[in-house]
Amino acid sequence: PYEPVGPTPIPDIAAPAELRLSPHLPIARRNVLDWSRHIGFFDGIWDEQHLISGDFALCAAGIHPDAAPEELDLATAWLAWGTYADDYYPAVFAGPADRAAAKLSNARLSALMSDTPPAPVSALERGLADLWRRSTADVSATAREALRHGTQTMIDSWLWELDNKAAHRIPDPIDYIEMRRATFGSDLTMALSRVRHDSVPPEVLRSRPVKALEHAAADWACLLNDLYSYQKEIQFEGDVHNAVLVAQDFFDCDRDHALQLVSTLMTARLDQFRHAADVEIPALADALRLSSATRTALERHVQELRDWMTAILNWHQETARYGEAEQRRRRAGRLRQLSPWGWQAQGGL
Repeated sequence: PYEPVGPTPIPDIAAPAELRLSPHLPIARRNVLDWSRHIGFFDGIWDEQHLISGDFALCAAGIHPDAAPEELDLATAWLAWGTYADDYYPAVFAGPADRAAAKLSNARLSALMSDTPPAPVSALERGLADLWRRSTADVSATAREALRHGTQTMIDSWLWELDNKAAHRIPDPIDYIEMRRATFGSDLTMALSRVRHDSVPPEVLRSRPVKALEHAAADWACLLNDLYSYQKEIQFEGDVHNAVLVAQDFFDCDRDHALQLVSTLMTARLDQFRHAADVEIPALADALRLSSATRTALERHVQELRDWMTAILNWHQETARYGEAEQRRRRAGRLRQLSPWGWQAQGGL
């Protein structure tokens, strides 16, 4: 853990589609700062500069280029909350002794997505409570369940990460790729993109071609994130959940060879996405004799995934979240604020 690996040389990565950005990006940047301050994210795990450096509004503006201003604000807040929570769990629940507290945290987050939610008691809970209320008003039961399932899948996968890190267990590639879709929040962010227009029938969304399309998109984005976050996670966080490290461990190779393996796998997953979009999805529509309205909705789903992947690539290229300067700045601030009892001394579980 914490092996110095230096800045990661990022290979050339082809964009899946042309980038489109919402014209409401500037105001979304200001609004998410105000929202995060109100929720209480700047508690030592984050500070205002880290949120600004993260620039989650940029990612949301590419994922939802046609969103209304309030929709873009909501999408940006979801990305901020999910990233804050992803940072919160290893900071607060590191070590096997805190597994019970992590499970209790998950149970409370789950309860916040029920019909009778408890009163939130922390920034983590206030953020989800606010987002759930705003996102599920006037949506169908199907969309509500997809959003709940995506959120639940993500927070449950963080327990798996805590177990591995406590045991310093590097996952094997198959387990890692499958679980990475969950830890990255792929189901959640994809559900958010169609929460207001869930017109594709559930049986079509469950079909093999659509699942292959979504899995290829998710894998490509997760591997992309692992390239950019490698130094942050290995050198500064002592983590074991990164595709580059997984490849190094499984194939007994050096970093540069592992980077090439991950890059090659990204190319293969993008090729699979394009084949599913261009060949398998039209064939599925013909085989099921889908109506013109359903075909249009399915085509929109494919385009939303293209926007999702392209936006995530652009965000990684522009954000300062993974840079060495930001890691050293955060590390210095964390050491100043950490009490002898750890993060728990600041309140909460």
